[in-house]
Amino acid sequence: MLLTLGLFLAACAGDEEAGSDSGDSDNGFEQATWRFITEEVKGQVQYVYAEEFAKRISEKTDGKITVEPYEYGGLGSETDQVSALQDGAVEMAIMSPGFTGNMVMEGQIFALHFLFPESVEKTQEILNTSEALNVDLVEKYEEHGITPLAFWTEGATAWSSNDGLREPADFEGFNMRIQESPLMQESYKAYGASPQALSWSELYTALDRGTVDGQENPVFFIYDAAFHEVQDTVTLSNHNNYVAMTTVNTDWYNSQPENVQTLISETVDEMQDWIYEEQDRQNSEYLEKMRNDSENPTEIIELTEEQREAFKELALPIRDYYRENISTVDGAILDKLEEEIAAATE
Repeated sequence: MLLTLGLFLAACAGDEEAGSDSGDSDNGFEQATWRFITEEVKGQVQYVYAEEFAKRISEKTDGKITVEPYEYGGLGSETDQVSALQDGAVEMAIMSPGFTGNMVMEGQIFALHFLFPESVEKTQEILNTSEALNVDLVEKYEEHGITPLAFWTEGATAWSSNDGLREPADFEGFNMRIQESPLMQESYKAYGASPQALSWSELYTALDRGTVDGQENPVFFIYDAAFHEVQDTVTLSNHNNYVAMTTVNTDWYNSQPENVQTLISETVDEMQDWIYEEQDRQNSEYLEKMRNDSENPTEIIELTEEQREAFKELALPIRDYYRENISTVDGAILDKLEEEIAAATE
């Protein structure tokens, strides 16, 4: 009896925090509205993830719970959105670890080049199963009021530029746009570039005016954000994957009754296969569009294995920089992740 009352009160409190009305439910769920922010706009991978998640939650709760996806920009910059989740202004968010790099130092691990396998599919398998990420790294985020429920790839990252990036020498004096991550700075300095942190909302104009010379993103994003209109070449470097996190406000999530926590976690888990297929579809389709865009012809450069090795040779020492200057646990999470990657690819 006391336990039932406690769960009821927790559910009511959770609904009040979400700014929604609670009431009797015939399916075990109270009426609620959850705000779900993304770093992308309608049609792009993160936003369609939020839309699909909202659809599934509505179906599973017979419409009792409404999830409201938010496009990028509706609540400020990427860092503003992180603060909104921490403060409880929203319940859920998709965020890139690069934009939390100055808060959760260990999250910069995703900025290490050539860490994950060349296969995007194998990378997703590792993201699904890694204890280093799904336990150890999650604990670091929870210290800041954010709980990552899943890590997933938006696809292999590519470089866009007007110069045609094929070898490290091409980065000499190159103004490279990066996220707010000290490790990203070091990664591109190793190639000879001059990295500049910049929000993506400013990026098109910066590329057009030559304030920055290039940037990295998955192919779907480069095309859909029209960066190819102001950049002549796209290099399929596959030096990294663009990793996103499905996250919740820790206090809000922990305050939810068990059935709601299970609803969220099970839906996030089943979304992993769905979002892998969606990003693969978008990246494949947009690559073909880019190849065949007669109005904005873009040269597609595919690095040879020898060319990739030249970059990899310069990138590997950055792992020691991460251990010595970034990690707060002496590289323990990276060490475990490297072991997991080796076991998954042997």
